[in-house]
Amino acid sequence: MLINRKDIQLIDSMGSDRTVVNAARVSFGVSLEEDQTLMEKDEKLISYLAKHDHWTPFAHCMLTFYIRAPIAIRTQFFKHKVGFTENEISRRYTTKPPEIYLPAFKEKPEGSIKQGSGKMLEGDRAKMVENLYDASVALARDTYNSLVLAGVCPEQARFVLPQATFTEWYWTGSLAAYARFYKLRTADHAQGEIRAYAKYIGNIIKPLFPVSWDALVNSTSSSE
Repeated sequence: MLINRKDIQLIDSMGSDRTVVNAARVSFGVSLEEDQTLMEKDEKLISYLAKHDHWTPFAHCMLTFYIRAPIAIRTQFFKHKVGFTENEISRRYTTKPPEIYLPAFKEKPEGSIKQGSGKMLEGDRAKMVENLYDASVALARDTYNSLVLAGVCPEQARFVLPQATFTEWYWTGSLAAYARFYKLRTADHAQGEIRAYAKYIGNIIKPLFPVSWDALVNSTSSSE
């Protein structure tokens, strides 16, 4: 799945690597000034915090994203509750024309169902599957539009739309929460679409919190 600015936008962020260091050292009554750069001892402290699951200093840094994704993928985002708040568009109130996601179809997995999918479908088989899919979602979209034109309330007309329908929301969370999301959703067994979103989000966060992000997503926790 190709992700671009239409799908993910950074709305706001708060804090820096300095915030993490100061939050961790506040108990000693010391802190880095705004114009001070991180020293080697500060980077080692951040690494120690991440390795030993001292997550609270990372929770003082916050990010808000606008995200647009198919409903089925949004459901996977919303499974991450701790450290996050979401506000989503509601089709109870809007009849905004629905956009439908067209996946690149894959085979059923061999072995464990936890793998989710196998290799890409190709040739006539892929074309046949795409035609079936296109016909189904086109019918759903046309039926939705017809229900709205017939005066059916949006909150009931929406029931006919498929899980491939794009939705959109604001997602605010701490740096610690985004790191947990990233590590889980970029794993090999995660669905390809959510992996694409997680990697795109990670690429936005990394330059904002370079030391902390590297420590959080690349170090091995002492509890693992």
